Amino acid sequence: MLKARDIMSREVTTVYPDTEVIQAANLMLAKHLNGLPVVDREGRLKGIICQSDLMVQQRKIPLPSYFVLLDSAIQLTTSHEVEHVIKKMAATKVADAMTPDPVAVDPETSLEDIATLMVENAIHTVPVLDNGWLVGVIGKEDILRTLMPADKK
Repeated sequence: MLKARDIMSREVTTVYPDTEVIQAANLMLAKHLNGLPVVDREGRLKGIICQSDLMVQQRKIPLPSYFVLLDSAIQLTTSHEVEHVIKKMAATKVADAMTPDPVAVDPETSLEDIATLMVENAIHTVPVLDNGWLVGVIGKEDILRTLMPADKK
C-alpha cells in the first residue's frame, strides 16, 4: 500500500506570510503549482496559498443577502463572511490571502486516505508534516502518477 512518503514531492517551494501575493502567483505559474505551503522563518507550517485563494481577487464584491419575512429583513450572510472575502480580495501579502491551518497528513498516511481527504475537502495540495515539520507536499499530479503503469512513469 502506497503512503504519503512514497508519492510526496520532497523539494517543496514555500513562501512566507509577508511574501507579496504577486510573487506567490508568479512562483505558482513558473513552477506549474496549484498551491504553496506558507511557513514562518523557522519552517513551521502556517497555512497554504492556492490558485483559488488568488482567484478571489478577481471576483465581484459579495453583497450581503437578505430574506424579507413579514416586513423584517433577515440577513443570510454574516458581515464576518463578507469581510473575510473582501480582505482576501484586497490582499497584498500572502498572510491575508492564505488558508490558515490547512489540512495536512503525515508520511505514513495511506494513498487512499489522502485521495479521500482531497476529494471530500475539495483541496488540491496537501502538506506532509513529520512531527510538525514540513517534509513534503502532495498535489493532484502526485496522485495521478500512481495510476500510471510502472513502465510509463
